[in-house]
Amino acid sequence: METSTQQPAAGAATIDAPTGPPTQDYYDAIKSRFAQARDVRLKYRPQGQAQYTSDLTGALGKYAIDPYADDAAPREPITDAVECLFIGGGFSALLTAARLRERGVTSIRIVERGADVGGTWYWNRYPGAACDVPAYDYLPLLDEMDYVPSRLYAKGPEIFAHCQAIARRYDLYDLAVFRTTVVSTTWNDEEKLWLLRTDRGDQMKARFVICANGTLSKPKLSKIAGMESFQGHSFHSSRWDYGYTGEDLSGLADKVVGIIGTGASAVQAIPRLAKAAKELYVFQRTPSSIDFRNDRPTDPEWEAKLRPGWQQARRQKHIHGRPGDAEKKAELAALSREEKIRRQENANIDHMMRIHRRIEEIVEDKTTAEALKPWYMFMCKRPCFDDEYLPAYNRPNVHLVDTEGKGITQIGPDGPVFEGRTYPLDLLIYATGFEVQKTGIYNQIRGRDGREINETYAEGMRTLFGVHTHGYPNLFIMGGYQASFQFNLTFMLQTQGDHIAECIAHARDRGYAEIDVSPETEEWWVQEVIEHRGKTSRNAECTPGYYNFEGEFNRRQDGNYNGGFLQYFTHMQSIRGELDRHFMFAKD
Repeated sequence: METSTQQPAAGAATIDAPTGPPTQDYYDAIKSRFAQARDVRLKYRPQGQAQYTSDLTGALGKYAIDPYADDAAPREPITDAVECLFIGGGFSALLTAARLRERGVTSIRIVERGADVGGTWYWNRYPGAACDVPAYDYLPLLDEMDYVPSRLYAKGPEIFAHCQAIARRYDLYDLAVFRTTVVSTTWNDEEKLWLLRTDRGDQMKARFVICANGTLSKPKLSKIAGMESFQGHSFHSSRWDYGYTGEDLSGLADKVVGIIGTGASAVQAIPRLAKAAKELYVFQRTPSSIDFRNDRPTDPEWEAKLRPGWQQARRQKHIHGRPGDAEKKAELAALSREEKIRRQENANIDHMMRIHRRIEEIVEDKTTAEALKPWYMFMCKRPCFDDEYLPAYNRPNVHLVDTEGKGITQIGPDGPVFEGRTYPLDLLIYATGFEVQKTGIYNQIRGRDGREINETYAEGMRTLFGVHTHGYPNLFIMGGYQASFQFNLTFMLQTQGDHIAECIAHARDRGYAEIDVSPETEEWWVQEVIEHRGKTSRNAECTPGYYNFEGEFNRRQDGNYNGGFLQYFTHMQSIRGELDRHFMFAKD
């Protein structure tokens, strides 16, 4: 095992584990080390989100090409009208469309850039792709589909197949349009319809539009000098080229492979690449936190005991949380705000130090183990869970190139260049992530006054539940900012889907042609979001990542709702009980 690394950051002294109960000085020293690591990242990449590009055109256009489908067959442009149109065909669209079907809506169209439904599970087919959340909770509509996942953490092919099964079960393929990208969505106030134009020349109309393009959909690349000059083969992890690697990766047996990025996708792909490639170079800027996974097949005895509605029961339990001990609650309530924060931070540090110890126990080379340790609070970056990732670094053909926060800034014809050394590669994989929670990722959305929605948001996010924005009637956005943050995203999406279906059913049942959130209710939610964000300085103290806008300053309303999922769910139920009070309705 070879590790190429810079010298440790100035002042980054080793912090010895306490021999007895940790003192506050111990925790403060670790917090100081966290701050040093954050400052190193900000020093090298102060431009925040601008360090990436998702404009994959020209020489970079190859990184956006769909490798799983042939070129789209020519067809006549579509000029019809439907009642409900989904932009995107992932879980957001599927679970909401299912609820609309249950309420009698027959005219439903999915417009999807890919060649099938599935969203992230259509695009992300890299080796090892699997959910990070127990599949019994992550996969939606298990009760309705009478399906139990085959294992605790379902793998990508099974999840993709589940998406396809939902589409078949609810007849969503009938009107679906694939290999098609919506490029503009414009409200027509006279017709009270949305006009949608696509890259295929379509001019579709829809009464209701649901933006279901996903929270992590549009691939992005780090801006690295010389990317276009690389003479080897390369692709983005969400456009995996099995034609080059082979379905079983046997095509890599004589290849030197490099991968830029050590986030969630890379953590799952790297162990498989390590076994298949002649040599593997992992270019790391900031390590992920890697916890145990302990995946296992579904217990047939447990499955046999399940009764109808079992997933809904799990969901309700998740929403309401575990019943707390009355004495513990009383003790916490009596603490000062400062003491609560201190205890939370110390518990967080204890968790991260356990992850550090796990690295020390598994990774044999001490230098490599040190380089793999994440120096930030848990949940500053997306946590990862894998039992094969850390052992992969014990293989002699795996080489960690630790850039200590700097990242790769140059690529030559032969491969990446770091600290004056070129790393010649046959294949370079970009595991550099996606645009985050972007509304209308390929699409200009113009509401009642003709204003594009991201221009409206530029003055500060304004929504109700992250779903509705005043001035954009009959438009519903899923997975956007000001919604509740959930690591198990489908819990939140199902809550939004139920809400959207209820809003549309309410309008249909009463003959309304238009539903738009009132400015007063929108303002109430903006203030609710502000009230529950920024209570601590943790967002600014975190190392840069997509959870905190890559370290950029952001207004308190420009993020997720942090009041808790139960409160989000309760607010949504309350609003649905008085829709006529909180929304503006109009007839034809």
